[in-house]
Amino acid sequence: MATVGIIGAGQLGQMLGIAGRHLGIDCVFLDPAENPPARGVGEVIRLPFDSAEGLAQLAERCDVVTYEFENVPVDALSKLPADLPVYPPPAALRNAQDRLMEKTLFCSLDIPVPGFRAVDSVADLEAAAGVLGLPLVLKTRRLGYDGKGQQVVRGTHEMGDAIAALGGKQLIAEQWVAFDREVSAIGARSVSGEIAWYPLTENVHAGGILSTSRAPADAEALEDVARAYLERLLERLDYVGVLALELFVTGGRLLANEFAPRVHNSGHWTIEGSRTSQFENHLRAILDMPLGDTGMQGQAGMVNLIGRIPANRVPFEGRNRHLHDYGKEPRPGRKLGHVTVVTRDPHERDRVLKELANHLNS
Repeated sequence: MATVGIIGAGQLGQMLGIAGRHLGIDCVFLDPAENPPARGVGEVIRLPFDSAEGLAQLAERCDVVTYEFENVPVDALSKLPADLPVYPPPAALRNAQDRLMEKTLFCSLDIPVPGFRAVDSVADLEAAAGVLGLPLVLKTRRLGYDGKGQQVVRGTHEMGDAIAALGGKQLIAEQWVAFDREVSAIGARSVSGEIAWYPLTENVHAGGILSTSRAPADAEALEDVARAYLERLLERLDYVGVLALELFVTGGRLLANEFAPRVHNSGHWTIEGSRTSQFENHLRAILDMPLGDTGMQGQAGMVNLIGRIPANRVPFEGRNRHLHDYGKEPRPGRKLGHVTVVTRDPHERDRVLKELANHLNS
């Protein structure tokens, strides 16, 4: 029986562990948290992600290493034995951790992106505004997620404060995009190069955090384009595992926003909505097993439970809806769980998603 080492034991690790049990695969986690979500699906080595001792213990117990979040220090991976496979490859992690490198990678692959400029000073930001226009979005190049590490700059009078709020340097200015909607393309590539695709997913964010997803997105004309962009990334990075490419739809075009070298929140619907979930296919890919069927089992959707899980869980469980509780302590802005919805037709799916949203807001 294979054993997979996973850096991080959050909810994505939890879902990978559940998929591993289905496949007869053991998972071992490295995470310093006292009670991480994945504690119920495998051993957790409670040491820091970059701990030499923790990484050595992880290496002793597993056949391959993966990670469940993209802020794993790249240098930490170099502490693992050279003959221990690490997937996705560190090059993918390095590019995803720096927004300037990420945008530059997209451009090198002829994947369209909003305009961008590196910023390290007010003068740089003024010059960027002259090219990109205002408003624009100023972001930290590293460590931003779920809407963190960014400021909308609407006028020159806001520039100094925005730069100071984000640390003063190592920033990127991005052109403001009045997009029609957001979608994500998710695919898996195995060690042998086999690729499996999931349908485009349409996403809605609130406060920078994913709120709801629907699959398949009503965007057949864009499906082949999105897959072509995703395939270019997979091939250039010699990628292994699941990769999610987030895209803006604007005027019938796709603009790449960012990519995640891991299983992704917008793919949670695949647990019940696909014949093979993204979590199972990630494990299959990194162990070079044949990839599973990504065909849909209905019209799927997902609602994130942010900050709290209502005491009355009845509306979130039952026919065509499935509650996933991560076992985390409530905290404002924290992802505590999600509900997946699978129905026969898109109208019923959207009705149920709206009903769930009303319960959350009541």
